[in-house]
Amino acid sequence: MKYKFIILSSILSTAISGQAKIEMPNIFTDNMVIQADTAVALWGKANPGATVMTQGSWGESASTKAGKDGKWKLTIKSPAPSYDPLSIIVSDKSDNDTRKLDNVLAGEVWIASGQSNMEMPLRGFWHQPVEDAGEQVMFSRKLGKGIRFVNVPKAASYEPKDNFEGAWMECTPATTGELSAVGWYFATALRDMLDVPVGIVSCAYGGSKVEGWEPAELIAKYPDRNMEAEKNNPDINEWERVGVMYNAMLLPIAGYTARGFLWNQGESNVGGHDYYPTRQTEMVHHWRDLWSNHGMQFYFVELPGWVYGGVDNTEAALFREAQHRGADVADGRHIICTSDLVYPDEPNDIHARNKRPIGQRLAAAAATYSYGIPGVPHTYPTFKEMENHGDHAILSFDNAWNGFCPNENLEGFEVAGEDRVFHPAQADIDLSKLTIKVSSPEVKDIKSVRYCFKNFAIGKVHDNYGMPLIPFRTDNWDN
Repeated sequence: MKYKFIILSSILSTAISGQAKIEMPNIFTDNMVIQADTAVALWGKANPGATVMTQGSWGESASTKAGKDGKWKLTIKSPAPSYDPLSIIVSDKSDNDTRKLDNVLAGEVWIASGQSNMEMPLRGFWHQPVEDAGEQVMFSRKLGKGIRFVNVPKAASYEPKDNFEGAWMECTPATTGELSAVGWYFATALRDMLDVPVGIVSCAYGGSKVEGWEPAELIAKYPDRNMEAEKNNPDINEWERVGVMYNAMLLPIAGYTARGFLWNQGESNVGGHDYYPTRQTEMVHHWRDLWSNHGMQFYFVELPGWVYGGVDNTEAALFREAQHRGADVADGRHIICTSDLVYPDEPNDIHARNKRPIGQRLAAAAATYSYGIPGVPHTYPTFKEMENHGDHAILSFDNAWNGFCPNENLEGFEVAGEDRVFHPAQADIDLSKLTIKVSSPEVKDIKSVRYCFKNFAIGKVHDNYGMPLIPFRTDNWDN
């Protein structure tokens, strides 16, 4: 009996020990990038009450005790950015269990989220390519030096999740085609400006609305959305549901130490220009709460041109206007203009192929506002005021101190009179005053001027750095 008791005890001990192995979610794997020069959060599960220790190969260490549910979380001081590989050992002293993370880099980490134009990988979508992607993937070992990424798979759930299937990857021809194209061009540009490794956590779902990335307590405030009703309606597409990307995709990575967020979303909310700035702002503040860091900056991408519909072909223009209204530099919310980055053959393709400038403009904004690098081109000419002279109007602008490129065809301007019927306008630059004069023989008394204020319009006006004029209108005739 004594012998059998010893054997049974041994089996039980082994079983308990096996269950108590150090567990960490897949946001922590080999090849990951940790945010440099800060306190990096690590978390997971262990034996309840166990002492969990973390040792970095750079000499820092930290420890904590697992709770009654086995969950633990700690922070460890990270080193300066470097391309030299590091390792992290996490151990459970009471169980003699060890987890080692190898080939880790310290650098700059960014969370890239939104819908399909953020999700869109370098390999493109079906019959929808990314410009120059073949070259980027072919030479990705060199072009992607120091860049690592992890993709959170598309998922939806009404119940909170704490993990996902995936792992951090280095950039090689075998892997780089799966990285968000916008994320890739952002990472390569930022790395070249800072000369540090860059990690991209891609967490995007094509077709998702802003409400899909918000928690139930925020959605409950919105009169046009009913989470319980949607939950019980089998006819609603997964990507249109509220709260489900938040639970299944965002929560498993929430708190992973990062510098900031890239947000490319809005196509699925077109028509909601009245409410979108408020909801996006609420999302921003909630995400900062999740990361326990209210200094994290958000960088938004302006809505691309496409035939969105609507009675007067301005639904997308109104939404872009709302996006710019929702940006607030003082609150760490910035937006880049993309009005010039669609091609004439793309009015029916919502996934425009020219992703390089989008990523680079995001990186330029981050270099300015998140890293304080002076001199990086990051502003856009912006409408300031209109002088009405009857049959012509004079427009002046902010952020156009060096003027506009004088050799460009100034297409995209329209003028209207009291009848509110818009006509294409002749536009001419006054090189001495840095203003633009607009007129049309069809309008004798101009009451409003619009520029690229349509669902699909290609911006043709740029400053000396090639930064596009932000689409605008001088009226508020939809109110």
